[in-house]
Amino acid sequence: MVLVIMEENMEYTQKLMEEYKEAAGPLMKYLPWLEQNAGKAGNSFYKGPEFTEHSMAIPVFDSNLMSFVKEAGNSPLMDRNYPYTYTRNRIKTHDDERKIITRAGIRDWNILKGILSKYVLGGRTKGLLWSEGLQENIFYLILKQMQQIIEYWDKPADIE
Repeated sequence: MVLVIMEENMEYTQKLMEEYKEAAGPLMKYLPWLEQNAGKAGNSFYKGPEFTEHSMAIPVFDSNLMSFVKEAGNSPLMDRNYPYTYTRNRIKTHDDERKIITRAGIRDWNILKGILSKYVLGGRTKGLLWSEGLQENIFYLILKQMQQIIEYWDKPADIE
């Protein structure tokens, strides 16, 4: 009886890991760039030759950041109900986000998705969130934690 339950749990976990790998895998190519650019703004402001003190500067985002945001936005990792992640887990600051991210395990995958979604989806209406996600190291920490979860749990079952 116990062996049957263990096998069912392992099958479920392996199925879950396949889903997680499929969702997060394409974004892992951005990990080195995100690590290298952690703490940087990821954008600059275009001020053309006609720029005056009454002109509005236009943000210009790094092309790698835009590629990451576009790919993440089209992935199954997006959660349109991300505000509930913040209220349920009492997340208010970047430090709260970083603490939750670094402690996250397999059961906290939806929390990681919620935090990522805040910056990716929220950036569609407030573009500086994309830069904030890079500058505050949120994007890197989320992908790194997802990678660690997948690597830890994606092991073949040794049950005979």
